Amino acid sequence: MVKMIALALPRPSALFHRHLRVLHTKARRPHSTSSPRSSINLPAARSPGVHKLDVYPETLNLTINMAPTVQRPPIKIVALDTLYCPIPRLELPSPHTCELREYPSTRTDQIAERIRDADVVVCTGVRLSSDVLAPAVSPKLKMIAVVAAGTDHIDKAACKARGIHVANSPACNPVAVAEHTLGLYFAVRRSIALSNTLVRAGEWSKHGRHPTAILERFKGPDGRAPRTCAQEVVGIVGYGAVGKQIAAHAAALGMRVLLSARKGAPAAAAAAGVAARVPFETVLRTASVVVLAVPREPETMQLLSHAELALMPPHALLINVSRGGVVDEEALIAALKTKRIAGAATDVFVHEPAGPENSVLLGPGTADLNLVVTPHCAWFTEDTRVNFMICLQENLASWVQGQLINSVL
Repeated sequence: MVKMIALALPRPSALFHRHLRVLHTKARRPHSTSSPRSSINLPAARSPGVHKLDVYPETLNLTINMAPTVQRPPIKIVALDTLYCPIPRLELPSPHTCELREYPSTRTDQIAERIRDADVVVCTGVRLSSDVLAPAVSPKLKMIAVVAAGTDHIDKAACKARGIHVANSPACNPVAVAEHTLGLYFAVRRSIALSNTLVRAGEWSKHGRHPTAILERFKGPDGRAPRTCAQEVVGIVGYGAVGKQIAAHAAALGMRVLLSARKGAPAAAAAAGVAARVPFETVLRTASVVVLAVPREPETMQLLSHAELALMPPHALLINVSRGGVVDEEALIAALKTKRIAGAATDVFVHEPAGPENSVLLGPGTADLNLVVTPHCAWFTEDTRVNFMICLQENLASWVQGQLINSVL
């Protein structure tokens, strides 16, 4: 009987397995006790780490040269705002290990101290300016992993100057944001928030079983009752992962969908794998619902202000699920108060967290407007959180292996 010792080898070559089968066969054949052993030397280049196979009368031995293990220091990872997405146990590809330090939230004045010895910073919304990205403040910093799609809170010029890798988490929340967008649409088009306020204030009971006075308040500036989905024309500005998902959901509800070209750009016909684009101004004039799903960049700031809102028909709605600053908030309030448009909804603000003290959208005289606001939570679903954590693991693993993914620089 031949005793075999099974050893885990790094990707044994086909040649190695062929030698092993040959030796196993030889060991089972009748042998003379005068022959102490048979040996086969394996080519080192073809079978890394395996030098020789020795066959004794009763034993098959593998002589293995083990390279000394190099002990690597753990990679220091600092997560600055885990309140949004708690970080799971991180596992890096061998031989890399990590040391994770977590903070539920981080104020601006706490950033420098917390990232001083960090190799990697993980953040969702904490602003990393050129001051904290200076070599004197964060000398060891090599990577920033953003647990979000947007990276406008990162000074990318400072990162590029230092060679700091910045990776975001794209395509983790399109379904969540698209569904939230539809929720905002129905809330505004059917005046759901206003209905709730009026009923709780006793307006329904005051006006009787048929509250004509209340229903009149649900009509648009054009004097018509709310439209149904089949009557809507949705203009989508920003056709990334989120914009595509919104378009699919809107089409499934029977809405006609227009995809906007960039502001100032001409129309673009459909091409292989690329949908047709309608001029930006045409979308504003035609759409009964305008949805903004663009990143916050210099060219998208104040994308809609007084002039653009003036192009929209009076029954139109504006829904912003992109970033604060894309819409001129003062111009929007003016359009709503003068009934230039029928309503609006936003999940984002110029200043966040937003409140009556820092946002005109929440200031005096806005409570009775057909304006629905949510606290930048369109992304917030369990699926999104799981997707973010998977993406974070992949971003870190690829970085330590030198195979960069989701790079924004």
